[in-house]
Amino acid sequence: MEVAGKIKHLGDTAEFGAKSFKKREIVLTTDDQYPQHITIEFIQDKCDLLNNFSVGQDVKVSINLLGREWINPQGEAKYFNSVQGWRIESVQTAPTQNTPPPNDGVPF
Repeated sequence: MEVAGKIKHLGDTAEFGAKSFKKREIVLTTDDQYPQHITIEFIQDKCDLLNNFSVGQDVKVSINLLGREWINPQGEAKYFNSVQGWRIESVQTAPTQNTPPPNDGVPF
C-alpha cells in the first residue's frame, strides 16, 4: 500500500529495551477533500530512511497496515492497528508560477 502527503511532523529516533529496538515516527497530512493526519512508524534500520527528509516536504510512503489482538486481565479482547513504513520517496510538485520563455538570443 502507499500513502502520499506532506510531512507535518518528523520525530526523533527512540530506542527501547536492552536490545535497542529503534522506532521513528512521522505524521503525514494527506491532500484529500478532508485531510487526514496519519502517523507512520519506521522501525530498526528503516529509521535511517527519514534522514534526508524534512517537515513540509511532499512524499509518497510505502506502508504495511498491521493489526494485533491483546487480551486484557479481565479476559476481554482489545485490538490495535499500526501503520509501518518501509520506503519513502520525495514527490515533485508541479511549479505554480509561470516560467519565462527561454532566451534563445533572437530579439523578436
